[in-house]
Amino acid sequence: MHSAHTCPAVAPSIPSAKAQPPEDFRWPEGGVSRVPFQVFSDPAIYAMEQERIFRGPVWHYLCMELEVGKRGDIKTTWLGETPIIVTRDADGIVHAMINRCAHKGALVCLKDRDNRESLTCVYHAWNYGLDGRLKTVAFQNGLRGKGGMPEDFDPSRHRLEPLRVEVYCGMVFGTYSAETEPLHDFLGDSTRAFMERNMKHPLKILGVHSQMIHNNWKLYAENVRDSYHATLLHTFYTTFKVNRLDMDGGIVLSDKKWHHISYSKRATLQAAAEYKEANVHSAKFDSDLEGPELLKAWEGFDDGITHSIQTVFPTLVMQLTLNSLAVRFFVPRGVDKTELFWVFLGYETDTPEQEHMRVMQGNLTGAAGLVALEDGCINSFVQRGTATSPDRAAFIEMGGRVAESNESSRATEAAVRGFWHGYRNIMGF
Repeated sequence: MHSAHTCPAVAPSIPSAKAQPPEDFRWPEGGVSRVPFQVFSDPAIYAMEQERIFRGPVWHYLCMELEVGKRGDIKTTWLGETPIIVTRDADGIVHAMINRCAHKGALVCLKDRDNRESLTCVYHAWNYGLDGRLKTVAFQNGLRGKGGMPEDFDPSRHRLEPLRVEVYCGMVFGTYSAETEPLHDFLGDSTRAFMERNMKHPLKILGVHSQMIHNNWKLYAENVRDSYHATLLHTFYTTFKVNRLDMDGGIVLSDKKWHHISYSKRATLQAAAEYKEANVHSAKFDSDLEGPELLKAWEGFDDGITHSIQTVFPTLVMQLTLNSLAVRFFVPRGVDKTELFWVFLGYETDTPEQEHMRVMQGNLTGAAGLVALEDGCINSFVQRGTATSPDRAAFIEMGGRVAESNESSRATEAAVRGFWHGYRNIMGF
């Protein structure tokens, strides 16, 4: 597969920063160890995020490269609230552009996936190449010498607004801003290295689904960085010893602190007394599975890591739980709703038995999985609990008050603080 990289010849317009925070908004003392509840429910702050984060100088996951694997392939997706088209043109180059006709602003592509030689808006049949450049305008010269566009109409000045695109580890990333640093630098050394461990293989897509969760998008961004809750809330993880804090593991933050890796090694479990002393409900059960094959796994790597969650700021997650490999990304659908997408993956080199095991293990964490159900519920509990108290703040001091790596313990909220470090940096709070 040709992994083309491209930067558009025409720079996209960058929206001006019109949205402003409420006049009385102040980040509380305590830095990243405090998070004002207001950021989860304030429409003005939500509007600012669309400008400064989703249309700002940040790289965003758009889709898997496999989803535009062939020439002419088209994939529609989202960057924040903005609809996006990703294409692969006849030369094998990957492009991304806003899904909005240059004429009247209608959506140009309506299907989730398609394969065509060009893009045509159904409203007035304006036709674009797969690179987004305007090719033809219906009745540009009118009919029988009458009507049509003005003589100075220049099709080259009317195209689908392009994004900068880079492809890395089988994933397509895009950004609006010409000021965004190269993706290589945005990710940093530790993030790239672990992405390559899990993703730099001949990938295949095993399945895709999505779910709507009823909480602000940042609560999910926190949740996937929160190693503290994983074995307290998720009974299945603890009862069946898939992921516990008393396994060897750690938290690695990127140089920017915005991205993180949480990992554990199942074979190193040494039951800690704290689970019993804290009366952890998820550690009280001694159950057996009627279908124990759900947890049948093979050692895919020689580093002993059997569970990992990796995030890339702001909305990308990569998971490898036993052998369940998946990309998750989440799209804000309003101040209190988020759509969460899952792309389950395998390797082309998998045996049929291994592929079957990956599919089975998708039940651990997918939209109908044992873990995601609990995360969806708990995030909605936080949304409901915080919405009526915008003047209060979360207390995030487990493992310290700063955002830094800790490879001796995952009883820490360091990665959550890292997210807020990035958020405050971009938002100017």
